[in-house]
Amino acid sequence: MFSLLLQVVAARLHVTPGTFVPLALMAFASTVIVVVVFAVLAFRRGARWPSWLKIVGAWTALSGLATLMIALPLQGTRYYLYGASVDNPFRLQFMERMTASPGLTDMNYHGLPSYYPAGWFWLGGHFANAVHLEGWAAYKQYSIMWLAIAAVVAFTLWSLVTRRRLALLATIATIFAGFISQGVEEPYSWVSAAWLPPIAVFTWTILRRREPVRFWPLALVGGYLGFAAMTYTLYFFFGVLVVVALAVVVGVLDRTFAALVRRIAVIAVVSLPLMLVTWGPFLLAGGLGKPTTAAHHLPANSSSFPTPFVPGSVFGLLCLAGLVWILVRSRRDAMAAALVVLTAVVYVWFALSTLALAVHSTLLAFRVIIPLDVTLATAGVFAAVELVRWLPRKVPAVALVVACATAVALAQISVTDGVKDGLRQAEADAYPTGVNARGQHDPDDDRGWADQLIATINQLSGRRPADDIVLSANGYLLSYQPYWGFQHTSAQYANPLADYRERNAEIRHWAASSSPQELLARLDANPHTPPNVFVLRNHDSTLVMGVVSDVFPRTPDIRVDDVTFDPKLFGSPEFTQRVVGPFTVIVRR
Repeated sequence: MFSLLLQVVAARLHVTPGTFVPLALMAFASTVIVVVVFAVLAFRRGARWPSWLKIVGAWTALSGLATLMIALPLQGTRYYLYGASVDNPFRLQFMERMTASPGLTDMNYHGLPSYYPAGWFWLGGHFANAVHLEGWAAYKQYSIMWLAIAAVVAFTLWSLVTRRRLALLATIATIFAGFISQGVEEPYSWVSAAWLPPIAVFTWTILRRREPVRFWPLALVGGYLGFAAMTYTLYFFFGVLVVVALAVVVGVLDRTFAALVRRIAVIAVVSLPLMLVTWGPFLLAGGLGKPTTAAHHLPANSSSFPTPFVPGSVFGLLCLAGLVWILVRSRRDAMAAALVVLTAVVYVWFALSTLALAVHSTLLAFRVIIPLDVTLATAGVFAAVELVRWLPRKVPAVALVVACATAVALAQISVTDGVKDGLRQAEADAYPTGVNARGQHDPDDDRGWADQLIATINQLSGRRPADDIVLSANGYLLSYQPYWGFQHTSAQYANPLADYRERNAEIRHWAASSSPQELLARLDANPHTPPNVFVLRNHDSTLVMGVVSDVFPRTPDIRVDDVTFDPKLFGSPEFTQRVVGPFTVIVRR
């Protein structure tokens, strides 16, 4: 609620987009919060304050910092980072779908269980309905709220394995790492990445405990893995690998294999039911045996091992200090030992991802750079604190000022460097009305035709949007209304149960029809529920739509082929149509 309140205040500032004013306000707000936090930490008499007041104060500071660092720069736009571009169309589509679907249905395909974990988006759909916003319009507020939740929970988890003062500093470093590594661009995966380092340390401590371990610590680890499975599959498998690696190392060191097996079994028993909430329907539908192209993506940062500890920036120096600390202290410090294992698993994951190319796939290794950045940044904080303890009595005061100045610098760099492209795109992308946050209108931007296309479809169809199946050349259309899509605009995000290649072949088969009657017959004969709405692009005297194919490992890893329809194919009385700008909307009666 505090995050939402701050977002409301930020939105009412009404600062003109395209200026440096929002960044100036962000720099001021983050500096005030950081300075206050460091001042409180330095004021030792604060130890006399009640524990509940310290905790509430920490939660407030962290929630405010995580919220204002992004809410102020985005105050002039209704979009979150990257607007409706890059991967956001599918995210906005998922939010829209969950506003109209009580269950965990697929974001695009009618009648299929969800393949992409729907837990975060399902809550988002209910959030959008609660605040009376469309899914795409609620995505920004909901995402920022989760950044605040991630910070508060990270602090709570760190508090389980270290002193609260150190947990607070570690969480501030986590927030900065989320921006610099661009983890916050994907808010539903960021939470799992932010929580993994303290969970790894906590897992290490309970696995090494010689006395019996109560149920709740094991349930906490299992709950984390279950949450990851419900929100982001890759971090679930990566988290499982981390837990297994920790157990193997502990087993080698302590030779307590029987107790380890029992504890790992409890963790698995807790996580499995949570995993099945989102994955159960897909598995029962036979999805496990279907080929998938979800991991067919090899960007530049997946092709080489990550080195965030290169000392070319303040953040690089922090990560370098963290790397040195975990290596030096791993034999004597539980936190360092657990973080060494976590760091090693990141590089093992990269190696395995490269080896997976032999079977024409990857492990999307670039995604684990984010937990690596968080791990080394927080370790850097631990290194700095330990260094200060070794300094002469008068030097810590100077070190505190330097640390505070470093935190202020990181707060500003996190936004101005880490997410600057996302901020720029959020202001530049058009709303469904055709106008962007800067008041500009580009008639060539497909997003800008969404409102008119939606109004035309609803009028010609006479159905609820959730009852229409659309074959669209405007991929953004489904981001703004909960229409079903006959075909997804991205091969990587398509449900394996949907038979992506077969649907592409069907579209080409329809376009090759020789008459309206043959088109209708082919639509009715295909094995998938056919579209009742076509949104095709006008091109000369034809109607065109792009069909996307997977061409991994090429870059880019998709190819778009134009499929051409003769307008005469829709000349039957069963079709009604209307031209809307560069598109023609055709509805089957």
